[in-house]
Amino acid sequence: MSIQALTSDIGKILVFLIALLSVFLLTAKAQRRRPNYWFAAFLLVTGLDMTGMFLYQIPYPWLNSLKVASVLLQMPLYWLYVQHACYHNYRLAPIQLLHTLPFVVFLSWFLGSNLSEESFRWFKALVDLQYYGYILAVLYTLRTFRKRARDHYAANHQQVYRWLFQTTLLFLAGNLLVQLRSLARDTAYADALSVLQIVTGVFALVIISWFVLKALSQPMLFQGVDVHLDSHPSQPEKQSAAPGSLKALDMHMETEKPYLDPDLTLQKLASQVNLAEKEVSQALNQHGGKHFFDYVNDYRIALAKELLRDKKDLTVLEVLYEVGFNSKSSFYTAFKKVTGSTPTAYRKSVS
Repeated sequence: MSIQALTSDIGKILVFLIALLSVFLLTAKAQRRRPNYWFAAFLLVTGLDMTGMFLYQIPYPWLNSLKVASVLLQMPLYWLYVQHACYHNYRLAPIQLLHTLPFVVFLSWFLGSNLSEESFRWFKALVDLQYYGYILAVLYTLRTFRKRARDHYAANHQQVYRWLFQTTLLFLAGNLLVQLRSLARDTAYADALSVLQIVTGVFALVIISWFVLKALSQPMLFQGVDVHLDSHPSQPEKQSAAPGSLKALDMHMETEKPYLDPDLTLQKLASQVNLAEKEVSQALNQHGGKHFFDYVNDYRIALAKELLRDKKDLTVLEVLYEVGFNSKSSFYTAFKKVTGSTPTAYRKSVS
């Protein structure tokens, strides 16, 4: 089989998997569908671009212009997907239509110039600039999301962060392969170009297959946090929280055990102790030296240690749900962070 035929076959499989995953995302029942819709839109535009692996000539010039220009929609769609995945109440503003401006400008240019060499050179430069600009914007969004989640939520959002961060890194690696392939084409290294075409295709196939497995195994992956929350509550403020606020929080945690609620938030806790959210946040950061997430987990782990030691009839899975966790991975991560060992190893050590 020739390199061209192999690349064509890989491309056809890729586009089929992308179409299949997009249909699943658009039709799957989920509590929050908007992230699925944006991810499906991103995948469909990406799939249109990947048809170039087996459709070498499109008989309609306008359709070819649309396919080429649509590359400028990929990163805006991915950025919007990340926004909706991170924040459950994220809403689009009319000004965000400007994200489509590069696509509209170059589509008009291509339709008028029929993909001239000059227009394509400007296009490629803008695609590279846009790509890395949106990657930086995505990384900033993830950094802010992680901060808000740790400071305001007791539920574990690390899984969301890890999924989006890993996906972004994979896209960066894929872009590097594309850049190497372009360099090989420009320098006329035919052998290297052939190898890179196959490697890029296989890499894309692995990524899309991973997306399919994630979608099937974790369809309810994204919970999202509030986009309006302050992402810098731990910064020093002119007015400090009273030391007594932390004592009131500690007493409430010990007597009422609100940490047993897996969906406990800073807002809920503040309401329970009749304090402002900002005062609770300041008390934890200035006097306790902890994020809200770590503060709540300390109580959960303390109770988990008691149950593991005294309740031998309870399994580790039963213990984690008993103390307020809602996933095995978040419990194991928090437990090891506090104790330095796994729950199973801890139980053996205290038996």
